[in-house]
Amino acid sequence: MGAAVDLSTTYLGLPLRSPLVASASPLNGDPETARMVEEGGAAAIVLPSLFEEEILHEELQLNQALEAGSGHFAEALDYFPAVPELAGAGERYVRALERIKAQASVPVIASLNATTRGGWVRWAKALQDAGADAVELNLYHVAADPDLTGAAMEARDLDLVAAVRAAISVPLAVKLSPYYSAFANVAREVVRAGADGLVLFNRFYQPDLDLENLGVVVRLDLSQPWELRLPMRWTAILRPQLGPAVSLAATSGIRAAVDVVKALMVGADVAMMTSAALREGPAHFAAVEADLRLWMVRHGYASVDQLRGCATQDHAEDPSAFERANYMQTLHSWSAPPGLVAPGS
Repeated sequence: MGAAVDLSTTYLGLPLRSPLVASASPLNGDPETARMVEEGGAAAIVLPSLFEEEILHEELQLNQALEAGSGHFAEALDYFPAVPELAGAGERYVRALERIKAQASVPVIASLNATTRGGWVRWAKALQDAGADAVELNLYHVAADPDLTGAAMEARDLDLVAAVRAAISVPLAVKLSPYYSAFANVAREVVRAGADGLVLFNRFYQPDLDLENLGVVVRLDLSQPWELRLPMRWTAILRPQLGPAVSLAATSGIRAAVDVVKALMVGADVAMMTSAALREGPAHFAAVEADLRLWMVRHGYASVDQLRGCATQDHAEDPSAFERANYMQTLHSWSAPPGLVAPGS
């Protein structure tokens, strides 16, 4: 039964045996656990992001340590012997990438989350040279500066994308936030700036408060299936606008085969999983793949290509369902639970 279904797809020009991609996760950054992810059934692996802030923080700490006391004691300059090479966060990331790439039989995609134009270009080039099959740029920032307009922020992001595109030759994906004021326009301009594909969407982790200590607390909540609705909606809208040449990856809320089916139906080339693999273990990829094959056989689909895009906005019976009409219908769909009188009754 499984042999009758062709799960192969293409993402960023890379041929994949299935649409199941392991998105950025702690599992993917270590060569041993990355091997388990591949053996578990992932068709491609996205490494955890390399953060420019982490690199700069380590460099500042090292400089402060080496210069400690130098303003008061001349001999402080000789506290430490000359160090020919000290591997920082960036170098450690590159070495891990090289090791993972050397053992992997599936595409390995490096992820970069930098804050300056120079940082993006420098490290994107280093990741390419280390053997990455593609680079994923992670645009993750909050528009908290009241003096920075939406247009200025978009222009800065597009400049970064163009600069990285000019520096590397491997495929380039851009992972976007859904919070741009005119997202469809931004998506198109990111592609025009050089992106070969888009990853929808970045999850913004929200801080919490410790009421006893009055401090900010980091909260990491793994994604839930309902979170797929936002990337699914925008994938359905963007697929006919951007055309088949632009790769689209749906991420957030992918947990089961039915979630993968939904992502493919609205036009995604791949479905990315992180939270489900963290919950269930790397073998979850194989379980989802088996269920995906079974679903496709039962519903008469012979290949991913046949399934992909059958529910995009231009194929939907009511295209407005992905836009304004969906809002009204959703509100009217609510019904009062037993014992509660509905408004107006």
